[in-house]
Amino acid sequence: MDLRKITDFLGKDWLDTESAIRAALGSDIDLLNSTNDAILEHLGKQLRPILALLIARACSGGHTTEDTIDFAAASELLHNATLLHDDVADNSSERRGMPTVMSILGGQASVLLGDFWLVKAMEMILDASNNGNAVIRIFARTLSDLATGEMLQLQKASSGDTEENDYLRIIYDKTASLFVATAVSASISVGAPDDFKAAVKEYATDLGLAFQIKDDIMDYMGSEMMGKPVGKDLGEQKMTLPLLGALKKVPAEKAEEIRRKVCEIADNPAYVTEVRQFVLENDGIRYANERLASFVDKGLVALAVLPDSKEKEYLMELTSFVAERNL
Repeated sequence: MDLRKITDFLGKDWLDTESAIRAALGSDIDLLNSTNDAILEHLGKQLRPILALLIARACSGGHTTEDTIDFAAASELLHNATLLHDDVADNSSERRGMPTVMSILGGQASVLLGDFWLVKAMEMILDASNNGNAVIRIFARTLSDLATGEMLQLQKASSGDTEENDYLRIIYDKTASLFVATAVSASISVGAPDDFKAAVKEYATDLGLAFQIKDDIMDYMGSEMMGKPVGKDLGEQKMTLPLLGALKKVPAEKAEEIRRKVCEIADNPAYVTEVRQFVLENDGIRYANERLASFVDKGLVALAVLPDSKEKEYLMELTSFVAERNL
């Protein structure tokens, strides 16, 4: 699927959203402006603002409001703020094929820049014409989810006792919660009825979970050329769905051995290859793909309540894109 086809279809709404993002980041600091410009040149897929615009229009017969544009832009600002912070936490030297701010200017600059993008997102929401107070609460909840998800993941990386319900909570908090905030705020921006709001919330939840599961599959199947090095999550002692699926296939003693090795990966990097091979040999990828497909199916069912439209068709296509992407 070519996302450019969707942004072309969104037309002026998309151009207005891009303009709003750029306008929000303006300052009188040359270093800040030049760094922001470099990031803006490599924003990646921009799924969240695309999602916001499609949902607003699907819920309203093709209409948007000024609030729609503001909330769509804010979702992208917030997303990139979290990436700037994540690069410091993960000591990442590269993102989207380019050096990170952290690798060029250092961790302090990356955190400060992330804070700047975050504040600009909040300001944009609060400046909305009609719905800023309601939506700021939604995004504030997302920020809380992001923090608790990160802390739970750190806790589980140390203990090695992650189960599937823990994993699903972590990926909801870290990934799906922002999809949900984006979708719900978009529906609010056009005054969507309650059943539409509930439908897009369910759709966004399932889309976000599927997106992260696909990312975690690529940690075992990906490559540098596909945009994600193999074994990065394992190297950080993260127990994701492919591994959890493989653990279901073996006796308890073997599962405990593998869990122990994941906990010891920092001191024994060779365990990354061993655990990855264990996952491949015990149908961990197949299990994760089956769970991914179940969330995609749930998301498609949730969309059924929305009236037929080109926007709804594109929302349905996005689920396939998320499940099949290689980046």
